[in-house]
Amino acid sequence: MNASGPLLALAVVGWSLLTLLVVAAAVAAVLARRSRRTAVLSAAVGLTVLALIVAALPPSGAPAAFATAITLAALVIAVAGGSPVTRAVLDRVTFDEPEGAHGGLLASDGRELLRGGEVIGLLERFAVAGAIIAGFPDALAVVIAIKGVGRFTELETGAVRERFIVGTLASWIWAAAAAGIVLLVR
Repeated sequence: MNASGPLLALAVVGWSLLTLLVVAAAVAAVLARRSRRTAVLSAAVGLTVLALIVAALPPSGAPAAFATAITLAALVIAVAGGSPVTRAVLDRVTFDEPEGAHGGLLASDGRELLRGGEVIGLLERFAVAGAIIAGFPDALAVVIAIKGVGRFTELETGAVRERFIVGTLASWIWAAAAAGIVLLVR
């Protein structure tokens, strides 16, 4: 009897289920970005954590088709899911300044600091996850240097610095977790 046939079928089923799980996490991440509902965000986070756990289980690397689908879905998780996750973390931190119309903090003189953080965050998470997936961790230093230099003049108050640090760390942790799924299936 040839044991490789049933084992191959089992492996295909396993990789298919993991791919579906990662794609479901990506869909939930996109929906969480569009919705401010906690349940949708919780689903995205839960599916992503479950995908990380399941990705750590297979003993060998994913076949190319599955690895490609998982990589693309993980990038969607990193980029889209990071916005609601970062927002949820920032909502739990108290800042002295009120939030402005463009998502930044209002300074005492009426200027809006750290505006455009949503778009910067999307690009930043893509760069972070991409650097990790590509195996080029040196690029992370470039990303943080660009962000720090670009925001340096706005980091004038404690609340702004705190928001910058908390938001950046939450965003990077999320992107690294999503990229971790890809590293685990290789």
